[in-house]
Amino acid sequence: MPRRFVQLQTTIDDRDRAEELIREVVERRLAACGQIVGPIESIYRWKGSIETATEWLCLFKTRAALAGALEEFILEWHPYEVPEIVVLETVRVSDDYGKWIRNETSG
Repeated sequence: MPRRFVQLQTTIDDRDRAEELIREVVERRLAACGQIVGPIESIYRWKGSIETATEWLCLFKTRAALAGALEEFILEWHPYEVPEIVVLETVRVSDDYGKWIRNETSG
């Protein structure tokens, strides 16, 4: 059985919405775990201007096979016009942690 796992990250501008997003994702078994980091300060160019925003970073642990479905859910759910969605492939996950991710993302 392939043991490919990824971490998907997105940012959002409201702590309560970050928690709501993570709970929805975990409830739907699109990820085994979500973490909230922040607040963080983001500085970025948007529509020709330099913007600054306080955001929360959401990190999801899931199987690589679910990355597309997780991305699709975030795109539908997220309030941003262009939400950050970055998927990072893991190099190694411990056996027990990998089993846990598989178990929690299988329905």
